[in-house]
This record gives sequence, structure tokens and C-alpha cells, in this order.
Amino acid sequence: MNDDETLMSVFARGSARTCGPVERGAAAEAFEELFRRYKQPLYGFFRRRTGDAARADELTQECFLALLESGERYRPTATFRTFLYAIGLNLVRADRRKTVFRAMFSGDSKTETGSDPRTELSLLVRDALGRLDRVEREMLMLREYEELSYGEIAEVLQVPVGTVRSRLFRARAALRDVWQAAPADPIHVAARQGGRA
Repeated sequence: MNDDETLMSVFARGSARTCGPVERGAAAEAFEELFRRYKQPLYGFFRRRTGDAARADELTQECFLALLESGERYRPTATFRTFLYAIGLNLVRADRRKTVFRAMFSGDSKTETGSDPRTELSLLVRDALGRLDRVEREMLMLREYEELSYGEIAEVLQVPVGTVRSRLFRARAALRDVWQAAPADPIHVAARQGGRA
């Protein structure tokens, strides 16, 4: 089994206009394998950032389309995963700008409600993350949910590794303060215990 970078290199070579049918076939297989490996992780990446399953599915598809279009330009200077999440982050930023723009004209504001403790816990976590600085929130999500290394986060966000370390430390401290300040109702207690009500 090939690693991600090798698969992406095979795909990039097969994306060139001058390649033959054998290279194109290998490129298609390489892309299918990358799709198989990253479809679910990317969906989760977008789902956590949009809160909307349908939109997360659309953004996942857009991300793979962007990957298809950027095949020829790929250079293995970073890990494939970093390259892919950088594309994803750009799509999330563009989607947020569009959402804000649409909301300015439609006046829509979605409110989420639910009595399921898992739903309420999810809303509590989302609220706590929402209180963080935008960059610190993104760093924390890349680290905890996507499990990127400090170096990979630095590459995705184009900041020094030391900045990632210090901002993650601050973000975790801020989250800890939010949890400790929360009232002692069953939902907050469950959150402090890792989701067990």
C-alpha cells in the first residue's frame, strides 16, 4: 500500500496533459484511493465547522474537485494531508463569507434546539469553541479533531510552529475557564465528565 504523498504524486503525473493512457489509469486509481482514505475525515472536518450535514457533504465534494483541478500543480513540499486540509480551510473561509453575505440580505438566523443530552452537549462545546479567537479555534480543531501535528498546523495556517504551540496553550486555557465557569446543571456536569450524563 502506498503512502498518501506517493499516491498524490502518481495522480499529479497522470494529470499532466502529456501523459499516456497507462499513467492516466494509474492516476485514476491513485485518486480513488485518496478519496477512499479521506472522504470521511474531510466530511467530519466540514461538519464540525458548518454544523450542517448537507453543507458538509457539498464542501467535501468541492474539496475533492479542487484537488482534481490542482493535481498538476501539486509539489510534495508538505504532507498530502496538510495540502488537503489547506484546500479545505480555504473552502470553509469562502463558505463563511458567502453565508454572512447571504444572511445580510435574507435576515435568516438559525437556532438549534434539542432535549437530547448529546445534542445539548454538542451545543455547549460549539458555544465554548465559539468564544475562542478565530485562529485559536481553528488551531484547536485541527489539533484535536483532525489530529494534525503542530508542524502540519503551522503549514496549513502558514504560521511558525512556536505560534501554534503558544496559541493552542491559550485556547486550551480559555476552554478550561469556560467549563469551570459553567453552571452545575446535568449537561455541564456531563461535559466536564467527557459526555457521560
